[in-house]
Amino acid sequence: MSADIAMIESAAAAISSVFTNTPVVCNEALDRATGASIFLKVETLTPIRCFKGRGADYLIRTVKDRAPAGVVCASAGNFGQGIAWAGRHYGVKVTVFAALNANPLKLDAMARLGAEVKTVGADLDEAKLAAETYALENGLLFLIDGTHDEGVAGAATIARELTLAYDPFDAILVPLGNGALANGVGTWMKDKSPETSILAVAAEGAPSMEMSWRAQAVKETPSVDTIADGLAVRIPIMSAIETMKETVDDVLLVSDKSMRQAMKLLFETTGLVVEPSGAIGVGAILEQPERFKGKRVATILCGGNVNSEQARQWLF
Repeated sequence: MSADIAMIESAAAAISSVFTNTPVVCNEALDRATGASIFLKVETLTPIRCFKGRGADYLIRTVKDRAPAGVVCASAGNFGQGIAWAGRHYGVKVTVFAALNANPLKLDAMARLGAEVKTVGADLDEAKLAAETYALENGLLFLIDGTHDEGVAGAATIARELTLAYDPFDAILVPLGNGALANGVGTWMKDKSPETSILAVAAEGAPSMEMSWRAQAVKETPSVDTIADGLAVRIPIMSAIETMKETVDDVLLVSDKSMRQAMKLLFETTGLVVEPSGAIGVGAILEQPERFKGKRVATILCGGNVNSEQARQWLF
């Protein structure tokens, strides 16, 4: 991946305003509970309740003329929603492959946005293989979340907004799935605020990205076991790992227990309903309070797609 500052500025000018300039929330009760001064970048208030619309909008806007027959992607739900929204907006047919156990709320949302949704395989990586085969057989453009510069640049606009509005942070905690968000944020911050530590945060039950980053080689895992479906990567993308060498200072692993605690804390202090992937940054602070005590820390609440059953399990 090679998204740069110029591309990020271009993305910021091009992306639909329904996805940009999301609010930042600070809360004294949250700070007291964690010991840190936390700035929450709230990406859950967009039309698809997650940050993926930024990169998806810029990506489909860029490739639409090369995809007359449509595009295909695989998604745990949020990337697919972003592509579906952008496909509808720009008149591009979208097919999304998802795992058989994908979040029903996200599946329904993709379909409502106009995507044809196909459920295949035991996890996202199996769905991705099926999507690639389908695209080849049908002459469709295959989009892989985390590999397109436009997607990385779109995600980076989050960091751009933070630097334009706030003094430098000690650290930014970035949820780590396939690496697009971490690489986008890191690319911008290393140029504009190099003193800020970029900490990518992955699920303990899906450690392949953390293992791969440390080894600088793809380290697959046989399975994943986490409630954070948006971070449940089993087979990393090497190009993302290579870029992370330059954009990320450390990778932290967070347990499902801490993510659930963070979700409850965010709900009780701010009233925000955040999915596990979005709460993981606060979960990292709860797990390592001494590391963040007294620090100015930003974290990205990257998604809020929680269905009623999940809310009952995790929030009450």
